[in-house]
Amino acid sequence: MSRFSFVTWLYIAAVVSAASAVLAPIRAGTEPIGFWIVCGVLALIFLVCDSTPIVLGPGQWAWSPSSAATLAAVALLGNRGAIGAAIVGASAVVSIRRVQIIERLFNGGMYALAGYAAGMTYHLLGGRHFISISHVRQVVFGGHLTGYTTFQLSIKAFVAAAIVHVLVNHGLVWGMLLVDKTSRATVRQAPAWGVPLLLTSDLGFAALGLVIAALWGTLAPFAAAIVLVPLYVARWAMGQFAEQQRAHTATLSALCQAVETKDFYTRGHSERVSKGSGMIARQIGMRNDRAEAVAFAGMLHDVGKLGVPTKVLQKQGRLTEEEFAAIQLHPMRGLQIVREIGFLTEALTGIMHHHERMDGRGYPMGFAGQEIPEFARIIAVADAFDSMTSTRAYRKATKIPDAIAELHRGAGTQFDPKFVDAFVAALEREGWQLREPAQPRGHEILTSQDHDDPITPLRVVEGM
Repeated sequence: MSRFSFVTWLYIAAVVSAASAVLAPIRAGTEPIGFWIVCGVLALIFLVCDSTPIVLGPGQWAWSPSSAATLAAVALLGNRGAIGAAIVGASAVVSIRRVQIIERLFNGGMYALAGYAAGMTYHLLGGRHFISISHVRQVVFGGHLTGYTTFQLSIKAFVAAAIVHVLVNHGLVWGMLLVDKTSRATVRQAPAWGVPLLLTSDLGFAALGLVIAALWGTLAPFAAAIVLVPLYVARWAMGQFAEQQRAHTATLSALCQAVETKDFYTRGHSERVSKGSGMIARQIGMRNDRAEAVAFAGMLHDVGKLGVPTKVLQKQGRLTEEEFAAIQLHPMRGLQIVREIGFLTEALTGIMHHHERMDGRGYPMGFAGQEIPEFARIIAVADAFDSMTSTRAYRKATKIPDAIAELHRGAGTQFDPKFVDAFVAALEREGWQLREPAQPRGHEILTSQDHDDPITPLRVVEGM
């Protein structure tokens, strides 16, 4: 709890206070017994879902299908749906998750406010009390126009309520991540697919809340229990997806570690090139799935070094033409190594062509200008920048302003000017943390030259 800043405490207090104000009008003796039965059953469903979330990424990036219970209360309780949904959401305070009480209070307040906002939206747009919509059955068998029109209005109001619920819920979470410095790492570590997946999943599971409401008139509280089955199937499917993504990340990490054992001075280089490539992708507004793919490509861009003889990497002085050719072939070898990894897709072009130059003097294919795939042009900028700002066996790290000046000098000949400008803008916005050079312990393979370094290019023996 001591990790929270003063601003974070104020934000938490504001959320909890607003939720308390929403719940203040509740009086146990003034609501009918049916109201409390609905709230109690749905709160139990909410807690079952919320107590077993799926971890989607590093830190506390998790998801649960509990919003279905909150939105069921919105549709089931008519005019009191907003209060009922707030009660269901506030039950998160007693969740069995292993989190501190202040975090439970924030979660309860957040869910209560999201449920209340959704309930008010449903009410203001004319949504009907689903328990009493007996004409829904008549629509199926008798086709009453009035009943059909009423049901249509309820569906439209429910969709709007679901959207409001998702926006308020995620808005409050992101507000917390932005005001709390220690939580910002969660934002940076979040997978690129995380936010879109969470948004679409919450909207999708709102439909199960509608199913609970529609079935309640026939099955009463048993409707909620029946919907537990698809809720847990969905939880299992989401868990499988998250596990697959973690397996992808582990595969890439293992390949990067293999490269680092081959070339000690690239330790951490792959991760930094991945980060820099992602910064450029975000700066130019690249779609999330492509931004993630270019980050994968940046991580694996040097995997072809596994196919370069160690004696070539360790050689001091000029290289023979044969040795230089072995270096030039490493992008193609990298493609051969990872081409069967299906999820890399477009990333393969970045791995293959990241040493092409805008003037056509690069390798392995000698592409020029727009012939070079976009991913490769992005990686080339991030790769050269990290190489320049990293300590090597033959020189100390270049200062960031000097490295930026070198990128500008190479714009148009070696680098795409568009991506140089985008990277510099991203650096100004996000910054770049220089790493202390790793110290060899005596058994690592030490390279003598760096083929990525635009300041000190590889030297070749002429005439051999």
